[in-house]
Amino acid sequence: MRTRPVILHLDLDAFFSAVEQLHKPSLRGKPVVVGGTGRRGVVATASYEARRFGVGSAMSIIEARRRCPNAAYLTPRFHAYRAASRVVMGLLAEVSPLIEQMSVDEAYVDLTPTHPGIDVPGVTELAEEVRRRIREATGLTASVGVGTSKLVAKIGSDLNKPDGLTVVAPGTERQTLAALPVRRLPGIGPATQERLHKFGMHTVGEVAEATEKEIVGILGQAHGTAVHQHARGIDNRELEPERDAKSVSAEETFSRDLTDRRELNEHARRMAERVVGRIAKDGLCARTITIKVRSYDFSTITRSFTLDQPTDSLNKIMSSIRHLLDAVDVSDGIRLLGVGVAGLTDFAQTDLLSDLLAEVGDEPDERRPVSPPVLAAVTGGALEKLPPESEKQPSTKGFGWTAELEETTTGEPDASGVPEWRPGQDVVHTERGPGWVQGAGLGRVTVRFEGPHTGPGPIKTFRADDPDLSLGEPPVW
Repeated sequence: MRTRPVILHLDLDAFFSAVEQLHKPSLRGKPVVVGGTGRRGVVATASYEARRFGVGSAMSIIEARRRCPNAAYLTPRFHAYRAASRVVMGLLAEVSPLIEQMSVDEAYVDLTPTHPGIDVPGVTELAEEVRRRIREATGLTASVGVGTSKLVAKIGSDLNKPDGLTVVAPGTERQTLAALPVRRLPGIGPATQERLHKFGMHTVGEVAEATEKEIVGILGQAHGTAVHQHARGIDNRELEPERDAKSVSAEETFSRDLTDRRELNEHARRMAERVVGRIAKDGLCARTITIKVRSYDFSTITRSFTLDQPTDSLNKIMSSIRHLLDAVDVSDGIRLLGVGVAGLTDFAQTDLLSDLLAEVGDEPDERRPVSPPVLAAVTGGALEKLPPESEKQPSTKGFGWTAELEETTTGEPDASGVPEWRPGQDVVHTERGPGWVQGAGLGRVTVRFEGPHTGPGPIKTFRADDPDLSLGEPPVW
């Protein structure tokens, strides 16, 4: 264990909605929900004003609108979020070269290279300076935790949200964690929590007071040992500045429940093209193929198949996906479908026979060229580790992206020739300048003309195909 508080964890507060409020002065201090705005959409991030009404990440948009009907419901602008993230990560890089970026709005920093002898007063001053610089450079607030380990720093950053700072002094880790519910520990989902509750363990302190043998008997050797050590504040993990992708996946929520296998296979193919495009771009091959299926009643299953050799062939990956889908009952309707690959490696032994069969037309429909990879929400490829379904927890970041959360080109004409405008989108008018889409429908689009350095701006409604209105760019940080 480290003896000094050299691990810092930074988490930007309600990041997506905070960026929207910065860029849209009329929304400051008001409930804002970012996510899919369609009937099947889900919440990616809710502002703290919206959270007071019970709106949270991973909630359906229908439920969010029921709880908070007067919120502003906006589609994500990932290019704006990535731009803000680059500024923040650049500031962290000035503090230390050892950074492990977990997501677009979250990162660990190891202060050892630049501040090896730092103490609690020194790191408190440094963390406050980091938060001040981020606020000055971007207008965003960040919650920070500092401690002797990643575990303590991560939990600390969540204790005083939003815009808070928690420094856990060396030697007080166990005391700090003791009163927290067991779900605060990494790797504890609903199923593990329930098992611990059955044995009378509801807090981290109660887990720490048990013997390691008792926890291993409840949770198994590997999981039990890790949980017991974490409960006692023990975590020797180092930062991983170069984090390798464990898996690459894509998923889509449908506008209606699907029962047609041919249609499901077409959706699966498009997602597989994105996944294969991503791993091919990174020079990787995959050995394990996974599908995720959510039924009409929200029950979810995952199925996997492991190949004899890793591959980056769309032909082989789609063949596995089809076999997995064939074993799933779709008669009652499928709400969501996801495909993913894992067991990534930079080596693949080519299966010459299957390649030759494909070349002579054994599966001609699978020989179409792979479309360019589509960047998934936030992670630039929807990188995610696939835990057992029973242990999955709703994301507080909105990283499990759906069709509505996928970054797409909007403002372009649809089949009828009329541009498709989406709430929150950046636009520019020839005469009135930059603004954002407040609403659209019935051949009309309403735009509010304002920006981060203006007050709340005026509203104007145009025809959806007005030639003076076009896609705009997000404000520069």
